[in-house]
Amino acid sequence: MSKHIEIMDTTLRDGEQTSGVSYSPKEKLTIAKLLLDDLKIDRIEVASARVSEGELNSVKEISSWAEKNSRIDSIEVLTFIDEGKSIQWLLDSGCKVQNLLTKGSLNHLKHQLKKTPDQHFNDISKTIDIAEKNSITTNIYLEDWSNGMKNSKDYVIDYLDFLKTKNIKRVLLPDTLGILTHFETYEFINEVRNKYPNFHLDFHGHNDYDLSVGNSLEAIRAGCDGLHLTINGMGERAGNTPLSSTVAAIKDFLPDYKINVEEKNLFKASKLISTFSGQSVSSNKPIVGENVFTQTAGVHADGDNKKDLYFNNLNPSRFGRKRKYALGKTSGKANIKKNLDELGIKLNDDELSVVTSKVIELGDKKEKVTIEDLPYIISDVLEYPTKKKDIIIESYVLTHAKTLRPSASLSLVINDELYQESCSGDGQFDAFMNALKKIYSKRKKVLPKLIDYAVRIPPGSDSDAFCETTITWDTGSKKFKTRGLDTDQTVSAIKATEKMLNTE
Repeated sequence: MSKHIEIMDTTLRDGEQTSGVSYSPKEKLTIAKLLLDDLKIDRIEVASARVSEGELNSVKEISSWAEKNSRIDSIEVLTFIDEGKSIQWLLDSGCKVQNLLTKGSLNHLKHQLKKTPDQHFNDISKTIDIAEKNSITTNIYLEDWSNGMKNSKDYVIDYLDFLKTKNIKRVLLPDTLGILTHFETYEFINEVRNKYPNFHLDFHGHNDYDLSVGNSLEAIRAGCDGLHLTINGMGERAGNTPLSSTVAAIKDFLPDYKINVEEKNLFKASKLISTFSGQSVSSNKPIVGENVFTQTAGVHADGDNKKDLYFNNLNPSRFGRKRKYALGKTSGKANIKKNLDELGIKLNDDELSVVTSKVIELGDKKEKVTIEDLPYIISDVLEYPTKKKDIIIESYVLTHAKTLRPSASLSLVINDELYQESCSGDGQFDAFMNALKKIYSKRKKVLPKLIDYAVRIPPGSDSDAFCETTITWDTGSKKFKTRGLDTDQTVSAIKATEKMLNTE
């Protein structure tokens, strides 16, 4: 049978120690419900005792909801050795499980508490007795346990021998400063497991060397019974072990172990925490990053059509997400076609080639082309297919400066003959049109009248979006429209104008 690994999420306690992060009571309750109901987390650590009146009110709301939904035993609070003050705070909050903070290294004990091991053990014993009298379940944190195992192992063993005599439910072993390698994690957890087979052991990792996920896997292999994790790896310094990556790694690499976490809701949880905390998630963060299920190179999209050559077990649908195919200068036809399929647009091979060339050209000007941009690009290149132009806007210079009228210098080729003019205007495009009119008047030609000018960006795009400028022209005998597409509004209008010049 698979061994069940308990997951304890500490986003609301240790995760809130991220610099600049503080959740409101309503946000804390929303997060608690998400963790327990949607993600199916086994236990959650929601606060540190005695922090503030606001924190007490937050925990009261969570415990009230948890009591009504038979989840009160899943709510845990960090407490301290303080002659029962933390336990009274816990009782006032309505919670029933304390995670008692104690010293897991001789260095911390000597220099922070300035006590002997016997004095510390005696204080711990009194606190556990107070908890027991008040029907409070006790879990014990051995703060700085990893350094304790490295530098004062005899103290750690004496402490664990003492804990064997006490009524506690779980022993929580933190790598408080994130200093363990996976070799050491396995060695230390395995040693404790073999000496104390009846203890329930939790491993609490930190990510200072970016090793916390690997350390958590090794902790499981070494015999621990539970892990402490946070959404988005929230936590002070480099953060805690991230929930999403650890869950995926356990399910894919440790088949003999079982966890309850609902993978489909990991991305939703990540987004919520990012919003409430104001802490953005790196776009390439595994599982929950914006771009981690986006193929960029055309060869990869092509491979996905040929026996999924570039897929691994991290299928985005596992996490409530979809695979995307980026559009830009590295795009190939396969990328374009994947996006067209999603939009329900069908193009023949020739049309697809023209659109692909245009996407690559535009991608050189813009970091990425979005799927929202694609219909605009299609409209631009297919409505005005590539053909020999009789009239070419060869070059132009547009100027705009404070207190000076905008101006434009234009070089125009008409039937292989070069014309150049400069003019000012009320705006850069107006100056460009005045220069164009000057060239046409010298050739005794009349330009169509501009009667409407509209600019839009693809819905869902942002300040880096393409502009589509649609201009309506009137020759006196007919009206027609031309469109231009570019990242710059004035340039898109100039492109629309060049199409007008070549419209018969």
